[in-house]
Amino acid sequence: MKVDSEDMILERLLGLLDRFDQQRLLVVGDVMLDEYLSGSSDRLSAEAPVPIVHVADEDSVLGGSGNVAMNVLAMGAQCDWVGVIGHDEAGRRVQSLAEKGGLDTRGLVVDASRPTTHKTRVQARSQQMLRFDRESTQPLDISVAGQVIEAVSSVAAGIDGVLFVDYAKGLFSAGVSQRCIEVLGEASLPMAADPKESLDAFRGVDLIKPNLSEAEALTGIRVGEPPESGPVLAALAREMPEVDFAVTQGRLGMAVQEAGKPFRDVRTWSRDVFDVQGAGDTTLASLWLSRLSGGTLEDAAIIANAAAGVVVEKVGTAVVSREEIRSRLPRAVAAFREEE
Repeated sequence: MKVDSEDMILERLLGLLDRFDQQRLLVVGDVMLDEYLSGSSDRLSAEAPVPIVHVADEDSVLGGSGNVAMNVLAMGAQCDWVGVIGHDEAGRRVQSLAEKGGLDTRGLVVDASRPTTHKTRVQARSQQMLRFDRESTQPLDISVAGQVIEAVSSVAAGIDGVLFVDYAKGLFSAGVSQRCIEVLGEASLPMAADPKESLDAFRGVDLIKPNLSEAEALTGIRVGEPPESGPVLAALAREMPEVDFAVTQGRLGMAVQEAGKPFRDVRTWSRDVFDVQGAGDTTLASLWLSRLSGGTLEDAAIIANAAAGVVVEKVGTAVVSREEIRSRLPRAVAAFREEE
């Protein structure tokens, strides 16, 4: 069997990247506001044995599904976004950040009965010292769930693919995910999901991308160290034989399995990891854009490895551009070929 050279693989993947701007995605998922308080710390408090952080900088960015949507835009595609925020200051900041970033906020449903998920991280010398969360994980009220489904239905005619982003904050409870999948399935739209706790909530999608710890929880299988994802993928495939799976494995890259085919490890290169926060969001966006642009699941995983290689070297919740992915693709391809 003919094996493509690195140059041939690279040329094919660059062609996929060039087609990202032909895609319009719908991102549906839990909305978060990620806030960062950064400064210096050189002594302990006299009140308790805890460090004092002298805050020098404050910043807020979109987290959760908002970070996925911002990555989709940064990679050159268009994006619609549906989620739920509270009637609060954090919700207003989410709307403002989205508008500044070029995201349409008409798909954000306001629920006055719950707070906007808001995570505040205190950092010193690029190290996280503390995080405190304000959120509700209760199921959506029936009327709010209906508004979410209506928002999804209203944009279905103009999109090319869908991403469901689950952070277990209550959005996909009360049958919301299944009703959305029904509506989008009627439009024959390809769908992918990043599940947190349940496979059943996303039956009917075409691709599922958990990380390794989520895959272990979903299947009840522990893979050990170094991880061997074959048994986990086999268990996932038995549960959903018609679905493609991609399991992210951190520094080891990704393991993928197209429906009805053997699994394949798609390794990445060794790198200095500064911050893994948001890497799954970047991976999901680049993986699905690659698939929608005509790539195989293996092709998509190489591109996603390149994208993840960029974002882990950034501090905090961050996005990755097509140009940054393009610059890392040769290393991602070389690492993939080393494993063949």
